[in-house]
Amino acid sequence: SRIVLVVSDRPAALALDRAESHGIPTEVVSWTGDRDSFTRRVCDVVDSYGAESMVLAGFMRILGAEAIARFPHRIINVHPSLLPAFPGAHAVEAALEYGVKVAGATVHFVDERVDHGAIIDQRVVSVLAYDTAESLHRRIQEVEHEILPAAMEALAAGRLEVSDRRVTWR
Repeated sequence: SRIVLVVSDRPAALALDRAESHGIPTEVVSWTGDRDSFTRRVCDVVDSYGAESMVLAGFMRILGAEAIARFPHRIINVHPSLLPAFPGAHAVEAALEYGVKVAGATVHFVDERVDHGAIIDQRVVSVLAYDTAESLHRRIQEVEHEILPAAMEALAAGRLEVSDRRVTWR
C-alpha cells in the first residue's frame, strides 16, 4: 500500500508541504460552501489518482453521502476521543470540561453521521491533573500517529471486515 495523493481544502497546509517533500502529489479542493459539490470534487480528484480509499486526518470538513456511496467502508477518520464519547470539533476540550479520567483516540470508518462510523481501533490516554487542552491533545496525537497508520495498512491489505458496526481485524 502507498499514499498516492494528499488533498486539502486549504492551499497552506502542513500536510501538503510534507507530501510534496516526499514526492507525493497534492491537490487543493477549495470549499465553496456547498457540501455536495465539494464532496463530488474531492471524490473525483481521489478517483482520478486511482486511490482505493480515503483517510481523513485533520480534515475538518464533513463529506456528503456521495463519498460514502463511492467509497463504502473505504474512508477512515481519526478522532481525538474514545468515541462514541465527545464527537465533534472540540472533543478534547469537552472531555476536560466533563472531568474524565481517561481520554484517547479512535480510528473509525466514516458513515453518514459525524464521528459515528464503525470503530476500527481505539487507544486510551490518561488525563493528568495538570492537563490543558493543548497538553492532552499533544499526547492524544502521539497515539493517533500509532493507530492511524496501523489501520491504514490493515485497510489497504483488506484485513478489515465490517458487520453490524463491528470491525474485525483478520
